[in-house]
Amino acid sequence: MTQTQSAAIVLRPAQLDGAFPLALPTLGNLDAYISAVNRLPMLSAEEEARLAHRWREQGDKDAAGKLVLSHLRLVVSTARQYLGYGLPHADLIQEGNIGLMKAVKRFDPAHGVRLVSYALHWIKAEIHEYILRNWRLVKVATTKAQRKLFFNLRSMKTGNGGMNDAQIADMAQALNVRREDVVEMESRMGGADVALDPTVEDGEESFAPIAYLADTATEPLAVLEARGRDRLQGEGLESALEQLDPRSRAIVEQRWLQVDDDGSGGKTLHELAAVYGVSAERIRQIEVAAMKKMRKSLAQFA
Repeated sequence: MTQTQSAAIVLRPAQLDGAFPLALPTLGNLDAYISAVNRLPMLSAEEEARLAHRWREQGDKDAAGKLVLSHLRLVVSTARQYLGYGLPHADLIQEGNIGLMKAVKRFDPAHGVRLVSYALHWIKAEIHEYILRNWRLVKVATTKAQRKLFFNLRSMKTGNGGMNDAQIADMAQALNVRREDVVEMESRMGGADVALDPTVEDGEESFAPIAYLADTATEPLAVLEARGRDRLQGEGLESALEQLDPRSRAIVEQRWLQVDDDGSGGKTLHELAAVYGVSAERIRQIEVAAMKKMRKSLAQFA
Protein backbone atom coordinates (compact mmCIF):
# COMPACT_ATOMS: atom_id res chain seq x y z
CA MET A 1 0.00 0.00 0.00
CA THR A 2 1.42 3.36 -0.97
CA GLN A 3 1.41 6.42 1.26
CA THR A 4 -1.26 8.03 -0.93
CA GLN A 5 -3.48 4.98 -0.79
CA SER A 6 -3.10 4.71 2.96
CA ALA A 7 -3.96 8.38 3.41
CA ALA A 8 -7.13 7.98 1.38
CA ILE A 9 -8.25 5.20 3.70
CA VAL A 10 -7.64 7.38 6.74
CA LEU A 11 -9.90 10.07 5.35
CA ARG A 12 -12.78 7.63 5.07
CA PRO A 13 -12.38 5.16 7.98
CA ALA A 14 -14.74 2.24 8.14
CA GLN A 15 -17.95 2.85 10.01
CA LEU A 16 -17.96 1.30 13.44
CA ASP A 17 -20.70 -1.34 13.31
CA GLY A 18 -22.65 1.10 11.14
CA ALA A 19 -22.69 3.54 14.06
CA PHE A 20 -22.19 6.80 12.20
CA PRO A 21 -20.65 8.19 9.02
CA LEU A 22 -17.79 10.66 8.66
CA ALA A 23 -18.43 13.47 6.21
CA LEU A 24 -14.76 14.29 5.45
CA PRO A 25 -13.91 14.16 1.71
CA THR A 26 -11.10 12.05 0.32
CA LEU A 27 -7.89 14.05 -0.20
CA GLY A 28 -4.83 13.30 -2.27
CA ASN A 29 -2.19 12.71 0.40
CA LEU A 30 -1.48 12.55 4.10
CA ASP A 31 -0.25 16.15 4.37
CA ALA A 32 -3.51 17.42 2.88
CA TYR A 33 -5.47 15.30 5.35
CA ILE A 34 -3.54 16.60 8.35
CA SER A 35 -3.96 20.17 7.13
CA ALA A 36 -7.72 19.66 6.72
CA VAL A 37 -8.04 18.05 10.16
CA ASN A 38 -6.21 20.92 11.86
CA ARG A 39 -8.66 23.40 10.34
CA LEU A 40 -11.71 21.63 11.79
CA PRO A 41 -13.29 23.67 14.62
CA MET A 42 -12.95 22.51 18.21
CA LEU A 43 -15.98 22.18 20.46
CA SER A 44 -16.63 24.01 23.71
CA ALA A 45 -17.57 21.96 26.78
CA GLU A 46 -21.22 22.97 26.37
CA GLU A 47 -21.32 22.05 22.67
CA GLU A 48 -19.63 18.74 23.36
CA ALA A 49 -22.08 17.84 26.13
CA ARG A 50 -25.07 18.81 23.98
CA LEU A 51 -23.88 16.67 21.05
CA ALA A 52 -23.05 13.75 23.34
CA HIS A 53 -26.54 13.82 24.85
CA ARG A 54 -28.10 13.92 21.38
CA TRP A 55 -26.08 10.86 20.38
CA ARG A 56 -26.75 8.83 23.55
CA GLU A 57 -30.41 9.73 24.03
CA GLN A 58 -31.64 10.19 20.46
CA GLY A 59 -29.14 8.14 18.43
CA ASP A 60 -28.30 11.27 16.39
CA LYS A 61 -25.54 10.08 14.04
CA ASP A 62 -24.91 13.61 12.86
CA ALA A 63 -24.03 14.64 16.44
CA ALA A 64 -21.71 11.64 16.83
CA GLY A 65 -19.99 12.50 13.54
CA LYS A 66 -19.33 16.06 14.76
CA LEU A 67 -17.81 14.71 17.96
CA VAL A 68 -15.48 12.49 15.94
CA LEU A 69 -14.48 15.20 13.46
CA SER A 70 -13.65 17.70 16.19
CA HIS A 71 -11.18 15.25 17.75
CA LEU A 72 -9.39 13.97 14.62
CA ARG A 73 -6.46 16.29 15.35
CA LEU A 74 -5.99 14.44 18.66
CA VAL A 75 -5.58 11.20 16.70
CA VAL A 76 -2.98 12.80 14.39
CA SER A 77 -0.87 14.10 17.28
CA THR A 78 -1.15 10.81 19.19
CA ALA A 79 -0.22 8.69 16.16
CA ARG A 80 2.88 10.84 15.61
CA GLN A 81 4.26 9.58 18.93
CA TYR A 82 4.48 6.04 17.53
CA LEU A 83 6.41 6.70 14.31
CA GLY A 84 9.54 5.09 15.79
CA TYR A 85 8.02 1.63 15.30
CA GLY A 86 8.55 1.82 11.55
CA LEU A 87 4.85 1.75 10.67
CA PRO A 88 3.28 4.25 8.23
CA HIS A 89 1.92 7.38 9.88
CA ALA A 90 -1.28 7.11 7.83
CA ASP A 91 -1.93 3.57 9.06
CA LEU A 92 -1.39 4.63 12.67
CA ILE A 93 -3.87 7.48 12.18
CA GLN A 94 -6.40 5.12 10.66
CA GLU A 95 -6.21 2.79 13.66
CA GLY A 96 -6.42 5.75 16.03
CA ASN A 97 -9.56 6.94 14.24
CA ILE A 98 -11.18 3.58 14.95
CA GLY A 99 -10.32 4.01 18.63
CA LEU A 100 -11.80 7.52 18.57
CA MET A 101 -15.07 6.22 17.11
CA LYS A 102 -15.23 3.53 19.80
CA ALA A 103 -14.72 6.21 22.44
CA VAL A 104 -17.49 8.41 21.04
CA LYS A 105 -19.82 5.42 20.89
CA ARG A 106 -19.29 4.75 24.62
CA PHE A 107 -18.81 8.33 25.89
CA ASP A 108 -21.16 9.46 28.66
CA PRO A 109 -21.00 13.19 29.50
CA ALA A 110 -22.73 12.51 32.81
CA HIS A 111 -19.38 11.30 34.22
CA GLY A 112 -18.12 14.90 34.18
CA VAL A 113 -15.01 14.38 32.00
CA ARG A 114 -14.23 15.82 28.60
CA LEU A 115 -14.21 13.57 25.56
CA VAL A 116 -10.54 14.36 24.87
CA SER A 117 -9.51 12.68 28.16
CA TYR A 118 -11.78 9.69 27.64
CA ALA A 119 -10.90 9.20 23.96
CA LEU A 120 -7.13 9.26 24.48
CA HIS A 121 -7.21 5.84 26.13
CA TRP A 122 -9.20 4.28 23.29
CA ILE A 123 -7.02 5.88 20.61
CA LYS A 124 -3.82 4.60 22.23
CA ALA A 125 -5.32 1.17 22.85
CA GLU A 126 -6.20 0.75 19.18
CA ILE A 127 -2.77 1.96 18.03
CA HIS A 128 -1.04 -0.34 20.54
CA GLU A 129 -3.04 -3.30 19.27
CA TYR A 130 -2.09 -2.47 15.69
CA ILE A 131 1.61 -2.22 16.57
CA LEU A 132 1.51 -5.53 18.46
CA ARG A 133 -0.11 -7.21 15.44
CA ASN A 134 2.36 -5.82 12.92
CA TRP A 135 5.64 -4.92 14.61
CA ARG A 136 7.38 -8.30 14.31
CA LEU A 137 6.55 -8.75 10.61
CA VAL A 138 7.52 -5.20 9.74
CA LYS A 139 10.76 -5.14 11.74
CA VAL A 140 11.99 -8.40 10.24
CA ALA A 141 12.73 -6.67 6.95
CA THR A 142 12.48 -2.89 6.77
CA THR A 143 15.63 -1.93 4.84
CA LYS A 144 16.98 -3.15 1.52
CA ALA A 145 19.80 -5.03 3.25
CA GLN A 146 17.39 -6.67 5.67
CA ARG A 147 15.05 -7.73 2.89
CA LYS A 148 18.02 -9.28 1.07
CA LEU A 149 18.94 -11.17 4.21
CA PHE A 150 15.35 -12.24 4.82
CA PHE A 151 14.96 -13.86 1.41
CA ASN A 152 18.45 -15.42 1.23
CA LEU A 153 19.37 -16.40 4.77
CA ARG A 154 17.35 -19.60 4.90
CA SER A 155 18.43 -20.85 1.47
CA MET A 156 22.11 -20.09 2.06
CA LYS A 157 22.22 -21.45 5.59
CA THR A 158 23.40 -25.05 5.96
CA GLY A 159 21.95 -27.24 8.66
CA ASN A 160 19.31 -26.53 11.27
CA GLY A 161 21.61 -25.34 14.02
CA GLY A 162 23.22 -21.98 14.63
CA MET A 163 25.79 -20.45 12.30
CA ASN A 164 29.48 -20.34 13.19
CA ASP A 165 31.72 -17.31 12.70
CA ALA A 166 33.02 -18.53 9.33
CA GLN A 167 29.51 -19.04 7.93
CA ILE A 168 28.44 -15.62 9.17
CA ALA A 169 31.45 -13.98 7.56
CA ASP A 170 30.91 -15.77 4.24
CA MET A 171 27.23 -14.82 4.11
CA ALA A 172 27.92 -11.19 5.01
CA GLN A 173 30.48 -10.99 2.21
CA ALA A 174 28.23 -12.71 -0.33
CA LEU A 175 25.27 -10.44 0.39
CA ASN A 176 27.38 -7.31 0.99
CA VAL A 177 25.96 -6.68 4.47
CA ARG A 178 27.47 -6.35 7.91
CA ARG A 179 28.16 -9.40 10.08
CA GLU A 180 25.98 -7.84 12.78
CA ASP A 181 23.03 -7.73 10.36
CA VAL A 182 23.40 -11.45 9.62
CA VAL A 183 23.47 -12.35 13.32
CA GLU A 184 20.47 -10.12 14.09
CA MET A 185 18.38 -11.46 11.22
CA GLU A 186 19.11 -15.06 12.12
CA SER A 187 18.03 -14.34 15.68
CA ARG A 188 14.79 -12.70 14.52
CA MET A 189 13.88 -15.47 12.10
CA GLY A 190 14.71 -18.19 14.60
CA GLY A 191 12.91 -16.61 17.54
CA ALA A 192 9.40 -17.70 18.35
CA ASP A 193 6.57 -15.24 18.72
CA VAL A 194 5.35 -14.72 22.27
CA ALA A 195 1.61 -14.86 22.90
CA LEU A 196 0.26 -11.62 24.35
CA ASP A 197 -2.46 -13.41 26.33
CA PRO A 198 -1.68 -16.19 28.83
CA THR A 199 -2.17 -19.84 27.96
CA VAL A 200 -3.79 -22.33 30.32
CA GLU A 201 -1.57 -25.22 31.39
CA ASP A 202 -2.61 -27.79 34.01
CA GLY A 203 -5.53 -25.60 35.01
CA GLU A 204 -3.37 -22.53 35.67
CA GLU A 205 -2.69 -19.52 33.47
CA SER A 206 0.92 -18.97 32.43
CA PHE A 207 2.62 -15.60 32.85
CA ALA A 208 2.33 -13.55 29.64
CA PRO A 209 3.23 -10.01 28.46
CA ILE A 210 -0.36 -8.81 28.92
CA ALA A 211 0.23 -9.07 32.69
CA TYR A 212 2.84 -6.31 32.66
CA LEU A 213 1.83 -4.41 29.51
CA ALA A 214 -1.73 -3.63 30.61
CA ASP A 215 -2.15 -0.49 32.72
CA THR A 216 -5.64 -0.65 34.15
CA ALA A 217 -4.99 2.43 36.29
CA THR A 218 -5.40 4.68 33.25
CA GLU A 219 -8.49 2.94 31.86
CA PRO A 220 -11.27 5.57 31.78
CA LEU A 221 -13.83 3.58 33.77
CA ALA A 222 -11.21 2.72 36.41
CA VAL A 223 -10.28 6.41 36.70
CA LEU A 224 -13.93 7.41 37.09
CA GLU A 225 -14.52 4.69 39.69
CA ALA A 226 -11.46 5.87 41.64
CA ARG A 227 -12.75 9.44 41.56
CA GLY A 228 -16.13 8.22 42.80
CA ARG A 229 -14.52 6.33 45.68
CA ASP A 230 -12.44 9.37 46.65
CA ARG A 231 -15.53 11.56 46.62
CA LEU A 232 -17.48 8.99 48.65
CA GLN A 233 -14.71 8.68 51.24
CA GLY A 234 -14.14 12.42 51.49
CA GLU A 235 -17.07 14.69 50.76
CA GLY A 236 -19.66 11.91 51.13
CA LEU A 237 -18.44 10.68 54.50
CA GLU A 238 -18.21 14.17 55.96
CA SER A 239 -21.72 14.99 54.74
CA ALA A 240 -23.09 11.77 56.27
CA LEU A 241 -21.43 12.45 59.63
CA GLU A 242 -22.96 15.93 59.72
CA GLN A 243 -26.43 14.35 59.69
CA LEU A 244 -25.81 12.75 63.10
CA ASP A 245 -26.30 14.20 66.57
CA PRO A 246 -23.05 14.86 68.50
CA ARG A 247 -23.19 11.67 70.58
CA SER A 248 -23.98 9.38 67.63
CA ARG A 249 -21.21 10.99 65.56
CA ALA A 250 -18.69 10.59 68.36
CA ILE A 251 -19.59 6.92 68.77
CA VAL A 252 -19.25 6.19 65.02
CA GLU A 253 -15.94 8.04 64.82
CA GLN A 254 -14.51 6.29 67.88
CA ARG A 255 -15.74 2.88 66.69
CA TRP A 256 -14.73 3.02 63.02
CA LEU A 257 -12.63 6.08 62.17
CA GLN A 258 -10.23 6.20 65.09
CA VAL A 259 -6.82 4.49 64.93
CA ASP A 260 -4.77 4.15 68.09
CA ASP A 261 -1.03 4.83 68.25
CA ASP A 262 -0.28 1.13 68.13
CA GLY A 263 -2.19 0.78 64.83
CA SER A 264 -5.17 -1.00 66.34
CA GLY A 265 -8.76 -0.11 65.46
CA GLY A 266 -11.39 1.89 67.31
CA LYS A 267 -12.97 1.33 70.70
CA THR A 268 -15.13 -1.65 71.57
CA LEU A 269 -18.79 -1.47 72.58
CA HIS A 270 -17.88 -2.12 76.21
CA GLU A 271 -15.24 0.62 76.24
CA LEU A 272 -17.72 3.15 74.87
CA ALA A 273 -20.39 1.95 77.30
CA ALA A 274 -18.05 2.83 80.16
CA VAL A 275 -17.39 6.29 78.67
CA TYR A 276 -21.08 7.19 78.22
CA GLY A 277 -22.42 5.41 81.30
CA VAL A 278 -24.83 3.15 79.39
CA SER A 279 -24.94 -0.54 78.47
CA ALA A 280 -23.00 -2.03 75.56
CA GLU A 281 -26.35 -2.96 73.98
CA ARG A 282 -27.43 0.69 74.05
CA ILE A 283 -24.18 1.72 72.32
CA ARG A 284 -24.88 -0.93 69.66
CA GLN A 285 -28.40 0.42 69.09
CA ILE A 286 -27.09 3.99 68.70
CA GLU A 287 -24.47 2.75 66.26
CA VAL A 288 -27.03 0.83 64.15
CA ALA A 289 -29.35 3.85 63.95
CA ALA A 290 -26.45 6.14 63.02
CA MET A 291 -25.23 3.79 60.29
CA LYS A 292 -28.73 3.58 58.81
CA LYS A 293 -28.95 7.37 58.64
CA MET A 294 -25.46 7.62 57.10
CA ARG A 295 -26.29 5.08 54.38
CA LYS A 296 -29.22 7.22 53.24
CA SER A 297 -26.96 10.27 53.08
CA LEU A 298 -24.21 8.40 51.19
CA ALA A 299 -26.67 7.13 48.56
CA GLN A 300 -26.49 10.45 46.71
CA PHE A 301 -22.70 10.06 46.32
CA ALA A 302 -22.77 6.45 45.13
